[in-house]
Amino acid sequence: MSRLVRLPLTDDDGEALGRVHDIVLAPSGDKLRVLGIVANIQRRNIFVNIARIADIDATGVRLTGGTVNLRSFHRRPGEQLAVADLFDTKIDDQYLTDLAIAPGPDRAYWFVVRAALGRHGPLRRRAPEVVPWERVASHFSSTPAMDQAAELRDLHPTDVVARLQALPPARRQEVVALLADEQVADLLEEMPEEEAVRLIETLDLERAAHILEEMEPDDAVDLLADLPENERAALLQEMRPEESVPLRRLLAYDENTAGGLMTSEPVVLAHTATVAEALASIRVREIPAELAAQVFVTQPPTSTPTGRFVGVVSFQRLLREQPSTTLQECVGDTPDPVGPDLPLRAVAERLASYDLLAVPVCDHAGRLVGAVTVDDVLDHVLPEGWRRGAVRR
Repeated sequence: MSRLVRLPLTDDDGEALGRVHDIVLAPSGDKLRVLGIVANIQRRNIFVNIARIADIDATGVRLTGGTVNLRSFHRRPGEQLAVADLFDTKIDDQYLTDLAIAPGPDRAYWFVVRAALGRHGPLRRRAPEVVPWERVASHFSSTPAMDQAAELRDLHPTDVVARLQALPPARRQEVVALLADEQVADLLEEMPEEEAVRLIETLDLERAAHILEEMEPDDAVDLLADLPENERAALLQEMRPEESVPLRRLLAYDENTAGGLMTSEPVVLAHTATVAEALASIRVREIPAELAAQVFVTQPPTSTPTGRFVGVVSFQRLLREQPSTTLQECVGDTPDPVGPDLPLRAVAERLASYDLLAVPVCDHAGRLVGAVTVDDVLDHVLPEGWRRGAVRR
């Protein structure tokens, strides 16, 4: 880790974004797991989740994608910084001088695997004693809440919701404070509306706003609509404008219409983009499966509201085309888009009639403003609390 600090942080094209400042760790059972890094970008320390990191090597850290959230880093309970907190910790008659990290068996997460121990004073110039992490792990004990949070990090959101519901309210709040914002966002999307409201109201304003930014826009809007007007206004004001403006637009629609159901962030590409670019876009892990099943093709601009809507290309069609083929050439018979004011029942009938995973939503000028997925419709037509009784296989 001492070699990693100060190395460059780059995007997936190798362009420098900043430098590594520290590594964020948290107990995970008897292991110490890497949550991400603190990077210095534009004279600001920001957090980069380990899920956004493609490679860590002797040249630095490379991201997947080129954008990062520039919100300042704030440490949460249970998180530890390798350099700032752990280095120089006294262990018997020695001191921790360095830590080594390596990916786990599935390469999805990184863990501390070795520790370097040395002495202070003149003798410190001697080569450190390198030992397995397990030999020193007991010196970095965790709390019950930290252990529970570690157990929840790798579970499906539905299972996490069930585990949290079984905890006393005070412990539940402690555990949620230790979870990553991205995981809390996933939980809020899975929770019944009343429970989601109660959870978001236990968080401080800055963190609640950040979590809403991590949620799918349609789910964030549903949650905001259930909050008192003054709390909703405060959260929208705290959010970054590029995140809050689409939510304000969605809040203007009735919740039981296409506009109220839709997400404003489907996969949208220009008609001149190639099949290769489209496949790379839908391969991004953070995109929900129901949105990654098709690409919505428009004329520029491609952020909603877009230029004129051209059509939809399914991923099956993309797999059958040459990589250099343009999306305009792939657009075939596309079902007509729906308007934002179309009622919920009519949207459901459209999805069922054409056996679609998502239907485009366009305004009166023919611009794409969003897409309604079958998942969005099911969440509104199934009885409230249906997820509690659902059995996952």
